[in-house]
Amino acid sequence: MIRENLKIVQENIQSSCEAAGRLGDEVTLICVSKTKPAAMLKEAYDAGYRDFGENKVQELMDKIPVLPDDIRWHMIGHLQTNKVKYIVDKVYLIHSVDSLRLAQEINKEALKKNVTVKILVEVNVAQEASKFGTTLTETTELIAEIAKLPAVKVMGLMTIAPFVEHPEDNRQYFRKLKQLSVDIKEKNIDNVNMDILSMGMTGDYMVAIEEGATYVRVGTGIFGDRNYQ
Repeated sequence: MIRENLKIVQENIQSSCEAAGRLGDEVTLICVSKTKPAAMLKEAYDAGYRDFGENKVQELMDKIPVLPDDIRWHMIGHLQTNKVKYIVDKVYLIHSVDSLRLAQEINKEALKKNVTVKILVEVNVAQEASKFGTTLTETTELIAEIAKLPAVKVMGLMTIAPFVEHPEDNRQYFRKLKQLSVDIKEKNIDNVNMDILSMGMTGDYMVAIEEGATYVRVGTGIFGDRNYQ
């Protein structure tokens, strides 16, 4: 089932890229594996996928030792400062940096472990009270401050769009994030890159790709509904 689902998702990515005049390899699929057992991740791995996203530090720590070590792990959930030390040298990218305080903690722990940590700044474009993230207006200033931290490298932006019935309803938010990334790129801030736009999930990743997503985070569409038991 997982292999078939991946094939469908990959075909959708390809067709969305074609619709937007983009190349298929401009978009990386992150298999979001939260609440799913390692055996299911291994199925996706065996199908050729190497990017996996987790929401919780504990789940990351449980899965990393039992899965192949060439997996690129993405921390996509809200990250508490007291959990930073466990993952700074284990993840490929942290998608959910939403404050200077969190970035400073990442920098502190990264310096201890002699690594540079790649991050995305999370923007709450739709300004939903239930979601984390900085605002569109505060993002540039936050990034300029984070850019001063020697062991942190800003690689782009991330957003979690609202849960909607019609994917088209989220196009406006993806468009705004893309525009913000263009505006920030033009400022040429040292130590800041805007190559990555992490946006779009199972319900709306095709629209996100049309609006410029370079990473899409798909869980249910690959592994089926989550089990929160």
